Amino acid sequence: MKSRLIASFLMSLSLSFLMSGWVTLINLGWDDGFVVHWMAAFRLAWPAAAVCAFFLAPWVQRATAVITSHLP
Repeated sequence: MKSRLIASFLMSLSLSFLMSGWVTLINLGWDDGFVVHWMAAFRLAWPAAAVCAFFLAPWVQRATAVITSHLP
């Protein structure tokens, strides 16, 4: 359980940080307020991403096992 919490924390942190930056850049462009808008989006995205990562991790691991068991 401890490793699942840490993995969810780190995966959600890194992905929500990068994706919120990418989507903010696409939507608003690079301007003076970019970092402020990015951090606002990140603050909203990270908690949602953490919950999703924690609860979806078992399903993703099972799906990965099924998929890789069918590969040569």
